[in-house]
Amino acid sequence: MATKMDLGAMSLEELRSLKKDVDKAISGYQDRQRAEALKKVEAIAREHGMSVEELVGKKARKPKAPAKYRNPEKPGDTWSGRGRQPAWFKNALASGTKPESLEV
Repeated sequence: MATKMDLGAMSLEELRSLKKDVDKAISGYQDRQRAEALKKVEAIAREHGMSVEELVGKKARKPKAPAKYRNPEKPGDTWSGRGRQPAWFKNALASGTKPESLEV
């Protein structure tokens, strides 16, 4: 199985390399376990004439509301007009900008 290592005798570089290898091994182990569990669940679902999606009841997500307003200083910042007003929108209104001038 595993051999005992003298971690105190290892350099910082060796310890970091070992940690990286251990993290990779853990991730690989978890991936294998997840894949194995999924295969079992899929087999059970097939036995009952269903898919995994039918069993877990995945619902379609609501489509995102289209952008109604755009930040003129940073065009990537948009707001649908729903929910909480973003800071850039509040600041624009406070400085006297009309909401209509920010519309997309």
